Amino acid sequence: MQSLSFKVFTDFNTGTRSRLVGRGSSGFGESEAGIRRQWLNCTDFARNCRIVSCASPRNGNGSGQGSSSSPIPSPSSFLSRSQAYALLKQRLEVAANSEDYEEAARIRDSLKLFEEEEPVLRLRRLMKEAIVDERFEDAAKYRDELKEIAPYSLLKCSSDAATLGVRVQVRSVYIEGRSQPSKNQYFFAYRIRITNNSDRPVQLLRRHWIITDANEKTENVWGIGVIGEQPVILPRTGFEYSSACPLSTPNGRMEGDFEMTHIDRVGSQSFNVAIAPFSLSILGDDTDTL
Repeated sequence: MQSLSFKVFTDFNTGTRSRLVGRGSSGFGESEAGIRRQWLNCTDFARNCRIVSCASPRNGNGSGQGSSSSPIPSPSSFLSRSQAYALLKQRLEVAANSEDYEEAARIRDSLKLFEEEEPVLRLRRLMKEAIVDERFEDAAKYRDELKEIAPYSLLKCSSDAATLGVRVQVRSVYIEGRSQPSKNQYFFAYRIRITNNSDRPVQLLRRHWIITDANEKTENVWGIGVIGEQPVILPRTGFEYSSACPLSTPNGRMEGDFEMTHIDRVGSQSFNVAIAPFSLSILGDDTDTL
């Protein structure tokens, strides 16, 4: 797992922030400068990094009364479609950059058709509309179908958890420009905000990540601190940083914990702060901010 050289200390009492930039552990810090500058504003980051949005397209079947009576695709077919979608996005960028606008228009239309017909996006839309209309039986049916064809699709690309007053918020995004779908290389970045809502100062000692791809291949990653630091987080302040995770599949998930200790008393025992599961997905989810 690779990390970017960006960290932010936030004083929530004054509303001021100081940004520190150092060397990253992966050696590609200079090439990621443009990305690092955008992490404080997740919307700007999404726009500059060309994140694939999953805002549900609305078409003639989007009245909320539609049915999902078509055969349910298998999870493996969802994986194949996700790979095809990522390839189309990459080819659209290549066509546009080479000024082959006829080809770009053709690929754009193919992407639009894909987004309208993709079962996961369609079921997400139908489930959302059913909830708004209080058709909860239909919402449950769409949810169950989503679980069958794409287990990760109900997991958000963000998570929020608190342990002993320490809150950890995470938001992941797909970085199209650093991915190579034709080689099964998918690059995801994520932003982490740690807020110390307790009355005692804490120090982050170690990190532990559990990374699982769409084939259920799991990797455990341990390390000292984050991005080469073991930050001290005072009460009512926070720490933010960004990092990245490459996958060999277009979907997956991450979860883990930070080992921390209180530093106001000598000999304090360390404790683990949970990082709740979040999705890594080229389709994203219905939210685009942390």
